[in-house]
Amino acid sequence: MLGQIIRFGIAGGLSTIVYAAVYLPMTHYVFEPAHAVYAVPFAFAVAVLVGFPLHSYWSFKGHGTRDNSGKQHGKFVAVQAFGLVLNALITWIVTGWFHQPTWVPLLFAVSVVPLATFALNRMWVFG
Repeated sequence: MLGQIIRFGIAGGLSTIVYAAVYLPMTHYVFEPAHAVYAVPFAFAVAVLVGFPLHSYWSFKGHGTRDNSGKQHGKFVAVQAFGLVLNALITWIVTGWFHQPTWVPLLFAVSVVPLATFALNRMWVFG
């Protein structure tokens, strides 16, 4: 499991870089800082497209089974949707309620959300 955590951290780090690369410019040039939460779905969608192959073929390599029927993809999307909602909620609270800079929610995005999605991916999606 330690290897999975390390691989998940690396893949998640790459996904986070992709997320930030989409999120930050959108909060700077497209949406007002108080509405940074609007950038979350766009950034999350791009990060999920990068994350699924990384997690499926590398992070959880050799763990559980792979399902080509689309069921596993659906579970992965459901877990990512949970992560999206959690991330959007954090972003909304931090930038909307507390009026913090748009980069501050990223601190939570790299600490809270990955822990939740790792557990769900390991037990439910790739278990």
